Amino acid sequence: MLAAAALLGVVRAAPAEPPVKLGAYFFDGWSGRNKADGDPAQPWAKGAPTHLTKALAEQYADREPLWGWRADQPEIMRRQIDLAADHGLAFWAFCWYFRPTPQAVAEDPKHTGLRLFLAAPNRERLQFCLLIANHDSYQLTTLARWREAAEDWLPYLRHPLAVTVGGKPLIILFNPKDALPEGMAAVEAAARAAGLPGVTFAGCGVNLPPPFAVSTRYNAAGGYMKGWKEFAFTQVMENHRVTWKGTAEQRHIPVGIVGWDRRPWETAERGSFYYTGRTPALFGQHVRDLLAWMNTHPNEITAERLALLYAWNEIGEGGYLMPTRGDPEGAYLRELKAALAEAGPPR
Repeated sequence: MLAAAALLGVVRAAPAEPPVKLGAYFFDGWSGRNKADGDPAQPWAKGAPTHLTKALAEQYADREPLWGWRADQPEIMRRQIDLAADHGLAFWAFCWYFRPTPQAVAEDPKHTGLRLFLAAPNRERLQFCLLIANHDSYQLTTLARWREAAEDWLPYLRHPLAVTVGGKPLIILFNPKDALPEGMAAVEAAARAAGLPGVTFAGCGVNLPPPFAVSTRYNAAGGYMKGWKEFAFTQVMENHRVTWKGTAEQRHIPVGIVGWDRRPWETAERGSFYYTGRTPALFGQHVRDLLAWMNTHPNEITAERLALLYAWNEIGEGGYLMPTRGDPEGAYLRELKAALAEAGPPR
C-alpha cells in the first residue's frame, strides 16, 4: 500500500507529534518482608511488604491495589505495564537507592520493581529512567559513592529503553543541593567511557547550577513534617501549577500530582500537611492544565516534551494512579487517558 501510494504521488501526512511524553514516578515499597511480619500481636503484617503499616492496612484499606499489597510477582508487573501504557503513560522513573555494596543494592527490595520491569515480556511498551533518592542514609556523600553508583547505573543508562534528553540518558536527582559536582563529573566520564554521549542531569529544584541541564520536582506538596493541617486537593494542584517554570538555558519537566496524604505513614506527634477531596475529575483537570501550560510554553520545556506525575504507586503518601479497592474501575487512569486524548497538538 505504501509503495503504491508513493507511485501514485499520494503524500501521506507525518504522524502527529504527541502532546506530551508523560511518565510517572515508581516507588517500590511493596516488596520484601515487613519488620512486623511474624509478630503474633500484629496479624495485619503477615506476609506484608516492607512499607505497609497497620494504619495503611486497616484505616486506609481502600488504597490497596486490586492485586493486593504485594507487587513482587512478574505477572503483577506485566499487568501494571499494560495498565500504564494503555492509559497514556510513556515511561516510569524508578526510585534508586544507594547501598554500601553492589550486592546490597541488588538485594534492596525497593529495586524489585525495576528488576521485574526489565525482565517483563511487555517491557517495550514503556521506557524508564532513574530517580536517585539522594537523601538520608542513601545520600551520595563522597566521590567514592558516586563512582560506585555510576557502575550500577551504567547498564540502565545504556539500555535501549532508557529515556533520553538531547540524546543523552536522563538521570533525575532528588535533593540536588547536596550533589557533589565532582561526583556528577565522574558519572559523566563513566558514561562517555562506556560509549554514551554523556548524561542529562535533572534536579528536583529550581535555579540549579551546572551540570544540571533540566529542572523538575518529585512533588510540590509542601508542609512536610510541619504538623497536621488539612487543605483541599485544589490547593495542592495550585502548588504544582506555580512550579511549572523553565528557561531557555535550563528546561523544565513539569510535574503533576495525583494526591498527597501521608497520614498512614506518620505518627500523631509528627505529621505533615495533607490534601483531601481529590476526585478523578479534579485530577483530570490538573492534567489538562499541565498539558495546556506545555503547549503555551514551548521554550521552557524539553524538546522531548517530557512531563511527570507523582506518582504511580506512592500508596502510603496518597499519590497513586493504579486501580485500588477504592477505585476498582480505574477512574483516575481513565481521566488521564481522556485528558491526553483531548490535548491539542504542540504549538
